[in-house]
Amino acid sequence: MNDAKAGWTTLLKLRRPLAAAAVCGMLAIGLQGCFGVLAGGLLAGTFAATDRRTLGAQTEDKSIVVKGEANIPGVVPQGSHVNVTSFNRKVLLSGEVPDEASKAAAEREIKSLPGVEGVFNELAISGSSNFSSRSGDALVTSKVLASLVDAKDLYSSAFKVTTERGIVYLMGRVTEREGKRGADIASGVSGVQKVVTLYEYISEEELKQYSRQAPPDPAK
Repeated sequence: MNDAKAGWTTLLKLRRPLAAAAVCGMLAIGLQGCFGVLAGGLLAGTFAATDRRTLGAQTEDKSIVVKGEANIPGVVPQGSHVNVTSFNRKVLLSGEVPDEASKAAAEREIKSLPGVEGVFNELAISGSSNFSSRSGDALVTSKVLASLVDAKDLYSSAFKVTTERGIVYLMGRVTEREGKRGADIASGVSGVQKVVTLYEYISEEELKQYSRQAPPDPAK
């Protein structure tokens, strides 16, 4: 209860209405155990316009997540906790499974899906996290997102944030400068135990091209 109250306090302090909507959506989804997807057609449409992935990649990422979350329960033991996050056809598996065989089975299932180009298997071999732990992770994700939005020198929608057991995973198509800045920001957020970067790097010249083509960041 205290975690949830703290989360809403964080949201109320945000200066930008759209940023608050984005974080609110992420927090709500995280409390249900799914950390990698933003809900809401209007919000998703707004962020799609500033996404550095192609529209085809964005569509495939959504399909990969839906299929992965539907298929993985059939290949891991009951009670396992597996989250699927896809960014530019690269998939992050996070959560907990009871043994190495289950970890490998989950990875094989994801690799078999159409469109998947790579898998980051970060599944921990342990008992499943409880509701309190997942609620805390959702709160950490919301605070990291809010901090990225508040950074004047970053395009916050270039990042995807997932948190498991206090470990923050950062994905995105970013320059090395943006990636380091994002990781530094995330590491300074209370509740973050560790930051793992899983970026796809672009050049500063590519960034300039995106900046010329893209509308202003809707979260700014």
